[in-house]
Amino acid sequence: MRRPVPLLLTLALATTMAGCGDDAGGGDDPIRVAQIVSLTGNYSPLGSENQKSVALAVRQINDAGGIGGRRIELTVRDDKSLPDQAVLAFNEVKGEADAVIGSPFSNSALATIPLVDREKVPYLSLTPADEQVQPVHPYVFVVPATSGTYAEAALQYFQATGVTRLAVAHDTKSSYAAAGVKGLKDKAATYGVTLAPMEEFQTTATEFGAVFTHVRSSSAQALMVWATGAPAVALTKQYAASGLRIPLVLTGAQASKLFLDPAGPAAEGVTIASSIGVVGDALPDGAQKTAIKELSDAFTAEHGYPPPQFAQDGYSAVKLLKAAVEKAGGTDRDKVRDALEGLTLTTPNGTYTYSAANHSGLTTDYISLNTVRGGKIVPTDYAKAKLATVGGR
Repeated sequence: MRRPVPLLLTLALATTMAGCGDDAGGGDDPIRVAQIVSLTGNYSPLGSENQKSVALAVRQINDAGGIGGRRIELTVRDDKSLPDQAVLAFNEVKGEADAVIGSPFSNSALATIPLVDREKVPYLSLTPADEQVQPVHPYVFVVPATSGTYAEAALQYFQATGVTRLAVAHDTKSSYAAAGVKGLKDKAATYGVTLAPMEEFQTTATEFGAVFTHVRSSSAQALMVWATGAPAVALTKQYAASGLRIPLVLTGAQASKLFLDPAGPAAEGVTIASSIGVVGDALPDGAQKTAIKELSDAFTAEHGYPPPQFAQDGYSAVKLLKAAVEKAGGTDRDKVRDALEGLTLTTPNGTYTYSAANHSGLTTDYISLNTVRGGKIVPTDYAKAKLATVGGR
C-alpha cells in the first residue's frame, strides 16, 4: 500500500533530477532518500557536485529496475551553507525518509547529528569531520575519508619526501579544518614532523600576507593549508606571488575544477590530496578502477568534465546505501543501519569496511597525494607507487 506523500515533498521531488516518473516494482512503496546539500552559499561548489552525482547514481539504479524492484525517490533540500538551515531541512524530511544523505558542510552535519540520533534514521554524511564518528553515533556513517585520515596520509607523504618541518594554516570556523589540524597534531611526532608556525584565518579571509611573512621567517619546508571554498583560491593566488618556494599542500576540498579554474596558473605545481577516484586513470586494471570508471564515464558524458572529489563522495554514498538496503532486505531503518555497520564495498572513493567501532570506513590507502600539471590533477610519483598496490583490489 503506497503511503500518501505530502504536497511539500511532492513539489520537492518534481524539482530533482532523479526519482521522476511512475513508480515501478509491482506497487511496492518507493525507497525514499532525502539529500540535504549546500546548493547556495559558501559551500555550494561542494554541494552542487554532490547533488549531480547523487542524482546520477539514483537514475542509474532506477533505470536498472531499482533495488529489489523498488525505485528510489529522491528529494533535495538546500541548507544554504548554514547549520540552522540543515536542521530545518532535516526536520522537514525526517518523517518520510528511509535514509538521509547529509550536507558537505561540516558545521551543518554536526548540527544535524543530534536529530539523527533521536530519529534513528540512517545518515550518510558527505563531510569528513572526525567528530561525527568519534565517538560513534549509531546511525551516522561518514562517506569521505575523515579529516584525520587525510592528515595522516599527508604526514606519510611528508615522511616519504623528507619534510620534517611543516607550517600549517587553517580556517578556524570550519569543523573540517579544525579536525584536520587536530589530526596533524595527534600524529605529527609519529612521522617525525614538527608543526610550526601554526597560522589561523577565518572563512571570510581574503588577504594572507601575514601568514606568508610568518612562514618565510620560519624553517618550514612546506605549508599545508586547511580551507574550503574562496579562501583557498585567494591564498593560492597570493602564494604564487609571494616569492615563497616551499611546496604548498592543499586538501581534498580543493580536488576539483571548481578550485582549479578560478586559481588558474597559480595552482600549477601545488600538491593536492584527494580520493583515489580523482586520479582513477592512473590505477592498474581491477575492481577499484572499474568502480571509478562507472562514475567517471557517465558523469563526464553528462557534464563535460571529470567528476571531482565531491562527486566521488555523493556517488559512493548512494552505492553504499543500495548495498545496505539489499543486505537488509528492505528499508527498515534498524536493519539498514545494521547492514551498513557490517558492510564492505568497493566504490569510486575506495573500499569501505564499516564496523561497530568504525563508521568512517576508509583508510589512508585510498587517499592520493597529487600535483597540478597543465591545469589537471595528476598523481605524484609517490602516489603512483602507492596506487599500484591498491588498484587491483
